[in-house]
Amino acid sequence: MNDQVIVLRAGAWVDVETGQRHTPAVIVVEGNRIVAIDPPELPAGAQVIDLGELTLLPGLMDMEVNLLIGGPDNPSGLPNPMHGVQDDPVYRTLRATVNAGTTLRAGFTTVRNLGLMVKTGGYLLDVDLGRAIEQGWIEGPRIVAAGHAITPTGGHLDPTMFQRLAPHIMPLSVEEGRANGVPQVRESVRYQIKYGAEVIKISASGGVMSHGTVAGAQQYSDEELVAIVDEAHRAGVRVAAHAHGDAGIRACIRAGVDCIEHGSLATDDTIAMMVEHGTFLVPTSYLSEGLDVSKAAPALQKKAAEVFPRARETLRRAIHAGVKIACGTDAPAIPHGHNAKELWALVDRGMTPAQALRAATITSAELIGVEDRGRLAPGLLADIIAVPGDPTADISVIEDVRFVMKDGHIHKNS
Repeated sequence: MNDQVIVLRAGAWVDVETGQRHTPAVIVVEGNRIVAIDPPELPAGAQVIDLGELTLLPGLMDMEVNLLIGGPDNPSGLPNPMHGVQDDPVYRTLRATVNAGTTLRAGFTTVRNLGLMVKTGGYLLDVDLGRAIEQGWIEGPRIVAAGHAITPTGGHLDPTMFQRLAPHIMPLSVEEGRANGVPQVRESVRYQIKYGAEVIKISASGGVMSHGTVAGAQQYSDEELVAIVDEAHRAGVRVAAHAHGDAGIRACIRAGVDCIEHGSLATDDTIAMMVEHGTFLVPTSYLSEGLDVSKAAPALQKKAAEVFPRARETLRRAIHAGVKIACGTDAPAIPHGHNAKELWALVDRGMTPAQALRAATITSAELIGVEDRGRLAPGLLADIIAVPGDPTADISVIEDVRFVMKDGHIHKNS
């Protein structure tokens, strides 16, 4: 561990809990922790880094990424649909190391990697990526890994539905996430947890960018959803559900799913259920502007044109109702490194800039059940970023991250 004392000087710092920007800013870091903010005197012998008029913030969090797809050879829009059959696990992991570094330098120091189903022989590549980052071998954010997403045959996250593969091409095992019926879904959850998954990702409704699935259709039965949540919660692991459709969202809430991804077609009654049950929403709302569907099949473009405008309106109603909303992008559906665009979308749909910052810090920390990050305060992890201007007044400055510190180590200073 780096025990050097570092003093960060800047024009201001943001208390994301209160939404207040304080000037000027002096933050003292020792090892991987913040030890003081605006102290009366500086520790002797500290390294002082002067960041000029920049504003300091806690490291941001993205609650839905997939670092194993998209990236250097496909920097914008939808990932290559053939990655699932062309990339072996080694190549896929090497791609992820590049995407991890890109994400960190964009100011996102913690992510949930909510994977797809991929052919890996059962290896949980995102778990191993997170271990390599934690041990300092490569640069990247802290990763809360899901391993393989769990989906029924023909479900949205079944890769053959993205790629329109013929029968018997790319067979997948229960360990790799294709699971049908209560016994198989229990087995699949147990397998992911056994090999290091810290969150379970499931497909509860159809999707926009998959063939043959109706975006609003519930995919897992109520009994299967209950079994998934039961297995995960008994192990102390939370469940995130891809769900666009109202029926699927309601079934997830009844089953005790912790977090809904997208939530595009939720009705007012379902939004009220989310508030009552404390269910989180990760709306991935910038997709409706940022996802390039121009090369997608006509049927998928049609679904996007129908779902995305409704999703924006749903988010406005969810914000107004007081749903617990965390920041997530679904990168690489928007390019890795453009994660801050989601904060712009949250503000566009009705949040204040301070609320959007809270969604990407405090609320995201609550979603993953951690108390050691998400704010600038003594005793918390030294995950600190700096941007120009005042993000509590203009959220777009979050897209221009000039300084990144994670765990007390500087990864960007330009």
